[in-house]
Amino acid sequence: MASKGFPSTMRAWQFSSTAGGLDKNLTLNPSAPLPTPKPTQHLIRVLAMAFNPVDYKVCEVQFINRLAVTKPAIPGLDVAGRIVKPAAGSDLQEGQLVFGVAATSAIAGGALAEYAVVNDARSVAAPAGLSPLHAASIPIAGLTAYQTIVPYVKPGSRVFVNGGSGGVGIFSIQIAKAVGCHVVATCSTPNVELCKSLGADEVIDYKKGPVLEALKKQHPPFDHIVDNVGGNYELFWRAHEYSQPTARYVYVGGTPSLSFAMFMVKAKFWPGFLGGGKRAYQGIFAQQRPEELRQIGEWIVEGKIKPVIDSKVPFAEAPTGVTKQKSGRARGKIVVDVALEGEK
Repeated sequence: MASKGFPSTMRAWQFSSTAGGLDKNLTLNPSAPLPTPKPTQHLIRVLAMAFNPVDYKVCEVQFINRLAVTKPAIPGLDVAGRIVKPAAGSDLQEGQLVFGVAATSAIAGGALAEYAVVNDARSVAAPAGLSPLHAASIPIAGLTAYQTIVPYVKPGSRVFVNGGSGGVGIFSIQIAKAVGCHVVATCSTPNVELCKSLGADEVIDYKKGPVLEALKKQHPPFDHIVDNVGGNYELFWRAHEYSQPTARYVYVGGTPSLSFAMFMVKAKFWPGFLGGGKRAYQGIFAQQRPEELRQIGEWIVEGKIKPVIDSKVPFAEAPTGVTKQKSGRARGKIVVDVALEGEK
């Protein structure tokens, strides 16, 4: 796809297997073909991309990897870059900085490369003052946080955020505060001050005692619950002990497994009067809504949301970013510097 302004090949991190972990299987291809955009897609020169748990959790499930991922695949969904070939009929133009979700596939979006495609209808131009580094950190985590909070709260709502220092949690706290909520978040001891700096009104250090017991002491009870961690199913089964009857429990965290699938089915369909959960349960898969991306970007420019970058990884060392993401110890987002030199 050679054309004026961009080459026919690119450098891209690819995988053909995830046995042993995605990070152990990534190989840098110095001459991968550029993705071919559909008429509804922009071809962009990638400046930065960011990792999310979904980048490895889904493709490391072997039957999904074998059946749903075309090999060799390029991972990565969060992306920011400059348009080199606009979508047909788009209002956006060559050279504009855009951000959104890379669209080669729903599992391996293709962001971890020098060029990627994004859908015109699901990506947005970065507002003036938003850097590519910060723009790349927004899409999956920012949209997930927005969609798990904003539709369910009003000013003054008391919101519990389980997991306030991870990629989604940093947005959860700040978005809840931006719309006027009282926020209580959990994290480990080293991240307590971080969560407070993001606006959390109270922080529960899970290293210092059972979270459930701390929640039961909260008054008045919570109006809304967002679980960005997963795994501690007791927080859902006993949510009625620390939340209002109208509260909704939105579950973000979780690793694809039989036990997780069984929990989701029970949580959704096992009636409370028969011993099931007594609060409405809802899973979440973030929808790509450009107006919400734009709003988050504007909040960052206005200073209402502060991006938290755990680390900026050189493109040549991208697999180390996946390893850090898998460790569960990242404070905020892990962003890969693909071509940020010369950009603000």
